[in-house]
Amino acid sequence: MTVRFKFLSVALATALLGSQVQAQALRVAPAAGGAATSDYIVAVVNSEPLTNTEVQREVLRVQQQLAAQRRPAPEFQRLAAEMLERLINQKVLLQFARETGIRVEEAAIDQTEQSIAAQNQLTVPELRRQVEADGLSIGQFRSQLRDQILLQRLRERDLEPRVRVSESEIDAYLQAQRNTQDLSQLDINLAQVLIAVPEGASADQVQTLQAQARKVLERARAGEDFATLVRTYSEPSAQSNDGQLGLRSADRYPASFVEATQGLAPGEVAELVRSLAGFHVLKVIEKVNVGLPAMSVTQSRARHILLRPSAQLDEAQARARLLDFKKRVQAGQADFAALAREHSQDGSAAQGGDLGWASPGMFVPEFENVMNQLAPGEVSEPLVSRFGLHLIQVLERRQNKLSEAEQRGAIRALLREKKLEEATQTWTQELRGRAYVELRQPPL
Repeated sequence: MTVRFKFLSVALATALLGSQVQAQALRVAPAAGGAATSDYIVAVVNSEPLTNTEVQREVLRVQQQLAAQRRPAPEFQRLAAEMLERLINQKVLLQFARETGIRVEEAAIDQTEQSIAAQNQLTVPELRRQVEADGLSIGQFRSQLRDQILLQRLRERDLEPRVRVSESEIDAYLQAQRNTQDLSQLDINLAQVLIAVPEGASADQVQTLQAQARKVLERARAGEDFATLVRTYSEPSAQSNDGQLGLRSADRYPASFVEATQGLAPGEVAELVRSLAGFHVLKVIEKVNVGLPAMSVTQSRARHILLRPSAQLDEAQARARLLDFKKRVQAGQADFAALAREHSQDGSAAQGGDLGWASPGMFVPEFENVMNQLAPGEVSEPLVSRFGLHLIQVLERRQNKLSEAEQRGAIRALLREKKLEEATQTWTQELRGRAYVELRQPPL
């Protein structure tokens, strides 16, 4: 099993992959004579060599990633060319970071290694064994971590301070999203009562059915249960799921449905719509603008017991003690809150380990990832975070509507990340343009 972990500079790596820039000082040298060896230099970046093995390793990593996502991989030569471009850009940035004084201490690498192990629910020795099983030496692995920390610190120093999002930009974005005419940016769920009009119906029949549909419309607008109206009046083929057509992109609905419901909020009922099938009474169930952040979040209320490894209690002993707590709670022999008050080495111990209501992002990823997978009442296996070992129990969950300030904060973060990606691409291109890059034999 390949260890999965997220490098620190995800946005930066994405920009590097997508930025197919050309160096102003580019020279293409002919391949050396003779057959290709298992490893050779494919490019030189400011006198630093880039080898075929490095490109191959990156190609394999991306292929494994795409396979895990069940997505097709590009043909080898195209993917190898893209990885070569990414690695060249990365070397340019790493060289610039080192030349301008950015350093990474061993303690930072240690901490990152511990964080990756925790996210994968492994100890550091287990992580290292898995890394070696995947064909990477520990030295190479830690060197990669060093490079990623360097890139992140470079971004924090040279890019993030430049990016600002003003209140007027947030206002403009909100206005643009609310007024968008791009139906692919709007997801809607409609429910309908369909009063079918038979093919070849007479004018009198059509008039009678239209009058029936108007009565249903009036009752729906008066607040009668729409699902009951569906079961009572709708064409049998349109009664499933209480008449709901499902949340989908607006451009996948008939244009007449979209036009009739365009100015309506969820819960409102549109004017009568006529189609070849008959008369439609439409109610808006849900509207989601995919260009806007979610306006509500799922909050969790959880409690935990935290044990911190020490000279008196090593990690294995802490894990065993938490496993014993879990068995006792599940068997009804102990109360989680009582155990937390007695044993937890955390400020929440006095509250029985209760952490209160938490929105996404409030806890460290390794804790939150496990918590999010628990059903209310369920107790986790012991997990490791940067703070120690935890036993988690989720008490309940709820949907919480974001305040206006929180909504604007989410939009600010969205716009800032977009600006950072654009700034990263431009900046990478500028640095690459000043670099000396010599392409040698293509990667194989």
